[in-house]
Amino acid sequence: MWRNLRKRRSSPVPSRLVFGLGNPGRWYAGTFHNAGFLAVDLLAISAGIRLRSSGEAEVGVGLVEGATVLLGKPRTYMNLSGRAVAPVYGSFAGSPEDLVVLHDDLDLALGVVRLKRGGGTGGHNGLRSLKEELGTGEFLRVRVGIGRPPEGVDPSDFVLSPVPEELQDRFRGGVSSAAEAVTDILREGFDKASTSWNARRAAPPP
Repeated sequence: MWRNLRKRRSSPVPSRLVFGLGNPGRWYAGTFHNAGFLAVDLLAISAGIRLRSSGEAEVGVGLVEGATVLLGKPRTYMNLSGRAVAPVYGSFAGSPEDLVVLHDDLDLALGVVRLKRGGGTGGHNGLRSLKEELGTGEFLRVRVGIGRPPEGVDPSDFVLSPVPEELQDRFRGGVSSAAEAVTDILREGFDKASTSWNARRAAPPP
């Protein structure tokens, strides 16, 4: 799809790339690790953007908050996310800040959303792959808190676990907030959106 866009000069060229991280397939659909996928799905539905397979990603282009945006989800597994994003990034990004990545984060409480410019990978395999393939980690991030695993549960097993029913509301709230944060970035700019979102208090656990 992005190759066709590049060839057709009359087609709008996206000014921002928004990728959600996750794993494809039904097996992973309801897991903590797919928070980024779910947030992009919400954005696509809200903006009426249809995601279609292109290369190793699902992508769609449309208007969000008046900006032409390319929404995407890698079709690779999480630890190869960069392989799916790199061709799109190479075609359209003028700088790392043209890319917004939505991903789950163990270091934030469940449902909390925070924005970050660049930084390390924090052990997140999707971020690690992106950093390796893009040659930079200075892209913009929307972090969706999933909380720490229960005692005795390995983090790698936890992120691939289905979200328990009693935690669904808080998880979905975080996913919805992540989509909202992207619209704020597009409308207000990253710095203003970041100041607002990072100042919010986490809701007390039920």
